[in-house]
Amino acid sequence: MTDLEYLDRAEALLKAVETACDRINDQSDADIDNQRSGGMVTLSFANRSQIIINLQKPLHEVWMAAQAGGFHYKLNAGRWVDTKDGSEFFARLSACASQQASQSLAFTA
Repeated sequence: MTDLEYLDRAEALLKAVETACDRINDQSDADIDNQRSGGMVTLSFANRSQIIINLQKPLHEVWMAAQAGGFHYKLNAGRWVDTKDGSEFFARLSACASQQASQSLAFTA
């Protein structure tokens, strides 16, 4: 994958996270504040916990930090998968956000 291909796909992932936050806020009382700064999106929850998602351009990865830990994702067959256990990015984000918001939240691509 070229640097340009990585950037296109990684930027699409960040945009999908932002769009999902807007949808979740419209459909629930989760009140997730999302802020974008360059290649990083910070999700802040009512309990003041955060999830930080940022691009790691030299490695062609996306990293996520949450209360549950730190996770690294690489694009594989069109899906962002964890480099350690193969789990999918949006499934893990949904699980972490649900835990931190104390309610069921669904993030999708």
